[in-house]
Amino acid sequence: MTVSPSTAPPAPDARGALRRHLLATRNTWAQDASALAQAQAALQKNLLEVLRQLEPECLGLFWPIQVEFNPRPAALQAQGEWACQLALPWAAKASRQMHYRSWQGEELRTMDECGIPSPDGRPCEPDVVLVPCLGFTPEGFRLGYGGGYFDRFLAAHPDVTAVGVGWSHARIDTAALAPQPHDIPLIGVVTELQIWGA
Repeated sequence: MTVSPSTAPPAPDARGALRRHLLATRNTWAQDASALAQAQAALQKNLLEVLRQLEPECLGLFWPIQVEFNPRPAALQAQGEWACQLALPWAAKASRQMHYRSWQGEELRTMDECGIPSPDGRPCEPDVVLVPCLGFTPEGFRLGYGGGYFDRFLAAHPDVTAVGVGWSHARIDTAALAPQPHDIPLIGVVTELQIWGA
């Protein structure tokens, strides 16, 4: 089913309220360390299945924050299987732009302007990027934290294959998100329970 973005703006702070709800739900769920570990392992398995189909030459991943899925173990395994290059984002706070920098799996001692660990390696252009989802719809529309970094990157790089990654409880109805014209759908979303689209 094709879903067209809405031309009507969402209600004031509707997305802000949705973000707060999703974060609270995730933080409560993550208090169960056993459930979190099991979900991490299951999502890693599903993600590797998708990556094996895509076989990226350069995989852009993300550094997990706020109890997000940690994609680094899956990325390092993928790198070992078909020698793909890995990259992590570097975000500029003032311009709200980001690019990717080469990462070799080393511990990071530097941070980007948003305070997120990021390598000081050379800039590179991933052909596949993993996009963290605070919330997502079955059609591949995503809700992030509101900074717009991934939205701007994907808009500027339309040839990049973007795969969403999130926990299953982050699924939301399309009507609740009310996708806007600037929202770029992902090719699919991978959770610990299933693979949507991709």
